[in-house]
Amino acid sequence: MNKHLVGLIAACVVATSFLAAPSFAAVKQGDRAPDFTAEASLAGKDFSFSLKDALKKGPVVVYFYPSAYTGGCDIEAHTFATQKDKFDAAGATIIGVSADSIQRLNAFSSDPNYCAGKFPVASDAGGKIAASYGLTMQAAQSGLKDVRGVAIDHGFIPRTTFVIGRDGRIIATLSSEADHLHPQDHVQRSLAIVQKLQAGAHAP
Repeated sequence: MNKHLVGLIAACVVATSFLAAPSFAAVKQGDRAPDFTAEASLAGKDFSFSLKDALKKGPVVVYFYPSAYTGGCDIEAHTFATQKDKFDAAGATIIGVSADSIQRLNAFSSDPNYCAGKFPVASDAGGKIAASYGLTMQAAQSGLKDVRGVAIDHGFIPRTTFVIGRDGRIIATLSSEADHLHPQDHVQRSLAIVQKLQAGAHAP
């Protein structure tokens, strides 16, 4: 078994153990989404992402994930990237949020196998943004490495997606922990929601 596969399996196992922790008490449908500004990366270049500014353009899909370069998170990022045109057509913005450093995210956001420069990912190193959404970041585990063999020195945020309407209120909360969703389910369900919003906006 090659080193890449061993690392992938290890990362998946650890990510799963984090998500099994009792950490889900997220903000719910109808709640006002906590505003945030965060250092983010798009196609390898960092910038300041503002939720308030993004909402001026339309609904926003804020998806929290445990770590860049781990099994489920890689699948999720790749799926969001391949479906990005459909989110664009629905007028929706995608922003991924994790506790990864901006340096890790600069690599992840530009990686053609994952974010592929299609959408930004933001750094929530201290877990403050996650906490404002009712998510508890689990502490880092010593010795953990990602699929590249690089040490992961940050905590994990439980995989949770929030679809936020243009009025700043939560339309839907999707949780791998509470709803038993696979990473790609977060993409498909959030896409269906923003497409429905778009259809409703154009209904006679």
